[in-house]
Amino acid sequence: MAIIRLHDLFAAVMLLGIFSLLSAALFTLMDAVDVAFTEAAVGAGISTILLLGTLALTESEEKPEHNRRAPLALLVVLLTGAVLIYGTLDMPHYGDPAAPIHHYLADRFIESSPQELQIPNMVTSVLASYRGYDTWGETTVIFTAAIGVALGLGARRRSRRQLQEEERENKGGRA
Repeated sequence: MAIIRLHDLFAAVMLLGIFSLLSAALFTLMDAVDVAFTEAAVGAGISTILLLGTLALTESEEKPEHNRRAPLALLVVLLTGAVLIYGTLDMPHYGDPAAPIHHYLADRFIESSPQELQIPNMVTSVLASYRGYDTWGETTVIFTAAIGVALGLGARRRSRRQLQEEERENKGGRA
């Protein structure tokens, strides 16, 4: 709520970075080290750097704007949230040993992974072998997004340079 209410965009970016870092710590406490690593690298690291880079090219203070569609947007967000919460009502409780996820693939990974892959760390064997294409796809998406942002920022810089060169040429032509 504090991030939403802030008008100082620099402070909002810093709070988002702190929130991502705290989320990574929470994921670590929940034994989801791979998710924690991704959150720390992407959420607290790259995203914060990209947002700070964007702020360097723009203004760091939000210009207040009255939006007549805010109540409609709030209604859409609340309805979407209600649907998402409704969709989770029949899920098993967190850590429930009787949950279906603990009785299909998990047993196979625990029993067969050391013989099939000869990798002592089970998390590494699951991420690198059994979910290799998934991990590769996630990496590809992140790389593509980073390239897109870099190209977008580079195009903006080029257009500024072109405008400055045109201004110099126009000033030189008038003299």
